[in-house]
Amino acid sequence: MTRRKKWTASAVAMIALLVFMSACSSSKGGSTASNSPSSTASSAASEGTDDPSKQPEITLDVFSNLANYTGEQTGWFAKVVKDKFNIKLNIISGGQQKASTLLASGDLGDIAVAIGGDDYKDAIKAGLLLDWKKDGLLDKYGKDLLENAGKSLEANSKQFGGGTAIYGVGNSVGSGDGPSDGARTTFGPMLRWDLYQKLGSPEIKTFEDYLPIVKKMQELSPKSDSGKPTYGFSLWSDWDGVMSVNAKVTAQFYGYNEGDGFNTADIMMTKADEAKWIGLLDDDGYYLRGLKFFFEANKMGLLDPDSLTQKFPDVINKYKDGQVLFAQFPWLTDSYNTTENTSQGKGFAFVPFTEEKMTSSGYNPYGSQYLWSIGSKTKYPERVMQFLNWLYSPEGAQIAAAGPKGVIWDIVDGKPALTEFGYKAVTNSVDMPAEYGGGKFTDGGFQANNATINKSMINPETGEPYDYSMWSSYLNHDPDPVTKSWREAMGAMTMKDYVVKNNIVAVQPAYFSEEAPVAEPADIKQKKAEMGKVIKEFSWKMMFAKTDDEFAKLKEQMISKAKGLGYDDVLKWQVENYEKTVGAALKK
Repeated sequence: MTRRKKWTASAVAMIALLVFMSACSSSKGGSTASNSPSSTASSAASEGTDDPSKQPEITLDVFSNLANYTGEQTGWFAKVVKDKFNIKLNIISGGQQKASTLLASGDLGDIAVAIGGDDYKDAIKAGLLLDWKKDGLLDKYGKDLLENAGKSLEANSKQFGGGTAIYGVGNSVGSGDGPSDGARTTFGPMLRWDLYQKLGSPEIKTFEDYLPIVKKMQELSPKSDSGKPTYGFSLWSDWDGVMSVNAKVTAQFYGYNEGDGFNTADIMMTKADEAKWIGLLDDDGYYLRGLKFFFEANKMGLLDPDSLTQKFPDVINKYKDGQVLFAQFPWLTDSYNTTENTSQGKGFAFVPFTEEKMTSSGYNPYGSQYLWSIGSKTKYPERVMQFLNWLYSPEGAQIAAAGPKGVIWDIVDGKPALTEFGYKAVTNSVDMPAEYGGGKFTDGGFQANNATINKSMINPETGEPYDYSMWSSYLNHDPDPVTKSWREAMGAMTMKDYVVKNNIVAVQPAYFSEEAPVAEPADIKQKKAEMGKVIKEFSWKMMFAKTDDEFAKLKEQMISKAKGLGYDDVLKWQVENYEKTVGAALKK
């Protein structure tokens, strides 16, 4: 899974995507002390109360596989939801272990986010997800869902409800041509632009060519802002599935992605825009190339030794301190690209390489695999549907993407624009007002970390994208020295503009089948789990190997052990499913 999810500029999105946290809360199905009396709260919604804010206060449990946070939602988003719906949100962070625990308990909370694959189907079979057609729930309270995510709802009904039931809706729905990324793409090599320019902006042809350049950058800036040693690369393991996420990104720089976006295919890399695939452990594949890249970086003193033990939040803190000089995910650099730094000409910027063909998802009217669903045990189905419907409305999607209107942004001369305070807030230069929970703007966003309408879609109410960083007012507003210098050098306004103009992006088209994704047989699932442990263990050993001979021996052992545990069987199963579905569609 490439998190960032989704992945958000504030780690969008995505911070500590598989951190398993313990709290499921003492309240089940939103049954907290503040939820009394439940019958009154439910009846108020069922009677169609015009003003949701006048309904009794309740707390909804939101289980999210994309969350990195457990506890009550705080900050500006909590303020908006409380004022508009009189709802508090209790976030429960996810991951496979937590999802399995909740499935076994028979209660997924009020809202379940990104319950996908076999878990989603198992939840439906066990009666743990609510049918949105029951009692006309969707028709009564889902006007915006039907209007803005109709195809996704229809797809869900066909795939999982046999055409008679709807159990969820896909995230990031949208339509149009080209990559669906915002002004900044999901993947892409980022360098400290100020240091790169001091080196004369040398040409970079292959991915490996970054190594000597980053080494020279390290020599230019050997200490961080606080005086700690700098490194070219700092990695983390808490996002790893059956492989190292950081090494896998190499494939995404070359137009390949983990899986196919439809079936469970995480040990095969598929071409975004062609019917091609490569195995995770293919000798000439991008995963092993990624491991070799970081092995070479370590030999050069460029790989942070803490990578073996640290977690994602630790890495973010190092970027903030200027301790890391390269980023494979653009949003990793937000903590360093503050107004204070960029005003001094210090900051990260996109620096592509000649061979690059970056993976990107196209607009998808069916949404991606990170579904929004409602737990069947909820006591407040109407209230939950009202809230979800708002998230899929232009108003809700806009607020979720850009913050509260009148505080962070407003309409100026008929177009959306950040306020003077908003420009400071989105760069974390100031704290939010106390009445909006205080703290940083990025910390106050919806902790479920899952988009509804794709943020680069045009908001019909403003005529501009939901993503404030794509607004014409934002792009033309007093660019900082780093941005101005990058635009002049690259001949583009944004990273997305550059990759499209220079044809270095491979866009994955939308795909839909009326058949639900094929479930992994028990033996395949078991083999993959056992094999994944070996691949992860040896991947990290390879990146930190002391010599070329040790690296080669570890590589041989990893492949041999993985194959002994059924790697070839798992790959064969995944490839067969791919060629029947997405691969077949791309050949047409």
